[in-house]
Amino acid sequence: MIFLRSTLFALLQGLATVVFSFVALLSFPFGPFARYRIVTLWNRLIVHAARVILGIRYEIRGRENLPDHPVVVMAKHQSAWETIALPMLLPPQALVLKKELLAIPFFGWGLAMLSPIAIDRKAGKEALRQIVAQGAARIRQGFWVMIYPEGTRVKPGEVGRYGIGGAWLAVHTNTPVLPVAHNAGEVWPRHAFLKYPGTITVSFGPVISSQGKKADALNEEVKAWIESEMKRLPHARK
Repeated sequence: MIFLRSTLFALLQGLATVVFSFVALLSFPFGPFARYRIVTLWNRLIVHAARVILGIRYEIRGRENLPDHPVVVMAKHQSAWETIALPMLLPPQALVLKKELLAIPFFGWGLAMLSPIAIDRKAGKEALRQIVAQGAARIRQGFWVMIYPEGTRVKPGEVGRYGIGGAWLAVHTNTPVLPVAHNAGEVWPRHAFLKYPGTITVSFGPVISSQGKKADALNEEVKAWIESEMKRLPHARK
């Protein structure tokens, strides 16, 4: 049954991605926030399909910690689920991503319409300058900025190396950080076709000030909260 459900979901996700890629292109004449709301209808569809077909639900902790102003969101990265769900759970956000992703047919077209911060990760310090320049512009527009500091998806129970990009942006723009912990990898494993029923817990932490801090110290503070919270989350898989 898990295989059949995962197959049906994969077919629906693939079809929806193709259809919404053209919807995204047609949204080009609209402003950035209108485009965002149109394109992220795909996210809502996929999260809904995951609940109905796969039995993947979610619950939220710390909703009261969400501010009414732009922040840099630094989130745990375990699966594809959070990259789909967080854009619909939080205000419009600009995702920091590898510029190569925008070249992926269909999927990349949709990403390009979401005002992302596309960087060359091989550029070293120049990549940090790209994050600050583009990130500051998005924050001035009213976007939140989303970054996954571990850079790549890690298995449940593992801790990846936290890159400094998110903290660097926060410090250089004097923007607070919203840390996010979740256990999506338990039901939607990284690089895995099979997905399992269960309830994902998404925990939004208290906003962490960047004022007067060094980027590396802020990065460690965010990491400490996320990894400590990960240990408190209940098991997601049924």
